[in-house]
Amino acid sequence: MIALDTNILVYAHREDSEWHDAAFACVAQLAESGGAWAIPAPCFHEFLAIVSHPRIYRPPTPMQLALDQVDAWRESPSLQVLAEGEGYWGRLHALVLSSRVAGAQVHDARVAALCLHHGVTELWTADRDFGRFPELRTRNPVIDKRSS
Repeated sequence: MIALDTNILVYAHREDSEWHDAAFACVAQLAESGGAWAIPAPCFHEFLAIVSHPRIYRPPTPMQLALDQVDAWRESPSLQVLAEGEGYWGRLHALVLSSRVAGAQVHDARVAALCLHHGVTELWTADRDFGRFPELRTRNPVIDKRSS
């Protein structure tokens, strides 16, 4: 199962992103394929915070439109929202210690732990910091055009 990181969601949503077309196509491909795909729940929160932030985007996405976008993704019948559950804390605990992350990097560890906990085979992200977690295979689909 493929999971999407926040930055891919942001690029797919924001038409002013130079990576919009490629990211939009990736999200559409997953949503329309009928196969299981995933978004870690914290990525929805981070998406809302980023696209609605007036110091990041001018103009920012109005919150109602950002929420509508999340709702649209969540309507995909094959989407699995990855959330904490039984056994998650142990996975996060081990990952944080083995990767030696701290501060804001804990968010990435949380996303990685959720993916690993739920059996994600690949995380699509433009964030190279996920290289800290060698247990999780990653790919940047907006620059890597190999077939999915």
